[in-house]
Amino acid sequence: MDDCIFCRIIGGKLPSYKIYEDEKTYAFLDIAGDFEGHTLVVPKAHCTDLRDCGAEDLAAVTAAAQKIARHYTEKCGYDGVNLFNCSGRAAQQSVFHFHVHVIPRRTDDGLSVCPTGEDKGYDLAAIRDKLALD
Repeated sequence: MDDCIFCRIIGGKLPSYKIYEDEKTYAFLDIAGDFEGHTLVVPKAHCTDLRDCGAEDLAAVTAAAQKIARHYTEKCGYDGVNLFNCSGRAAQQSVFHFHVHVIPRRTDDGLSVCPTGEDKGYDLAAIRDKLALD
């Protein structure tokens, strides 16, 4: 897909700082440079987001992310990783090719990427009734 920046990176039409590649996935540093080691793991096959990614490609991305996370913590001196995905514009997805972010972490690095845990008073039973899969 020529209009997709990640497809162009995978196809070698744009440069990247490759971290890992296998038959189904490609992982590279995010050029934003916002977090040390911020890595994007993408399927080589184009899909827009989590909702339309095939099960085989989704499994491959997950396995690659796990391999990278282990490498970062076992060989590169990081203490942990955050793993996340943004699917859809409302979820702050900025590139519409499915990708998983791997953020290497160090203890006390001051980075906050998780929900605050602040109780907002939601009715959890009502939300479950609305969202539960039958």
